[in-house]
Amino acid sequence: MQTIPGILCYLNGEFMPLNQAKVSVLDRGFIFGDGVYEVVPVYGRKLFRFDEHLARLDRSLGKVRIGNPHARSEWLALARRLVAAQAAEDQLVYLQITRGVAWRDHVMPADIEPTVFMMATPMKPPTAEQRHHGVACVTARDFRWERADIKSVSLLGNVLARQMSADHGALETVMFRDGFLTEASASNVWVVHEGALLGPPKSEHVLEGIRYELLRELCEEEGIAYNLRPIPETEVLAADELMLSSATKEVLAVTTLDGDPVGHGALRGKPGPVYARLIEAYQRAKATQSI
Repeated sequence: MQTIPGILCYLNGEFMPLNQAKVSVLDRGFIFGDGVYEVVPVYGRKLFRFDEHLARLDRSLGKVRIGNPHARSEWLALARRLVAAQAAEDQLVYLQITRGVAWRDHVMPADIEPTVFMMATPMKPPTAEQRHHGVACVTARDFRWERADIKSVSLLGNVLARQMSADHGALETVMFRDGFLTEASASNVWVVHEGALLGPPKSEHVLEGIRYELLRELCEEEGIAYNLRPIPETEVLAADELMLSSATKEVLAVTTLDGDPVGHGALRGKPGPVYARLIEAYQRAKATQSI
């Protein structure tokens, strides 16, 4: 059994030690996975692209018909207090909102108070070796539900997908639906073809990662072509470069896919030049887009 630390957390209007926080067994997040969440990266105790994360939170809440329990200023104050209580300079702020506590019934109950939980934990970024050499991934059919655009706490499909890669000593599972790229279990996936960065189009099958817009901006700065379009599995397997993006990974090169090296020629199985430019631009963005 893992020991839960006594770090400060926030639950339903109160700050308390994490190991003392409790919710009802009838909370719909526990019973149904009926809730949404966000993860905001923190660099040097400053929240990175905070407003973009809140905008996505609003979209997820709207899609599942839960009212946003806090205004922007309130979310910011809560997050900053939790960040200040941590020793680490770089952190992750996790916030979760469930529909609340009610008798078990599939129908959404009216007039119940949402359960709101937040915590800040030290960030575990990719290692220097992963940055230098890239990482291994495996592929799988996307067997999750049809609403991946909602950042839902119902993550069993993602858990099963991630375990598939863990079982093979890989970092992520890159998934395909009907022969086209969707995303990985906890990351967006990017393909480099002839110097251009390609990503799957925004749809109900893909969570619109905060890095979608960020990478568009970075590509514009760097003069890299950026395009969202359906990407066949064959194109992924033949890519010049592959990358993952997420709050914790930032941008990370994939150099092995299903045991085969990614890329061509001298760069086969190595991080490529587009990745090198984007990860450098990402570091500049961290210094200017945090509050």
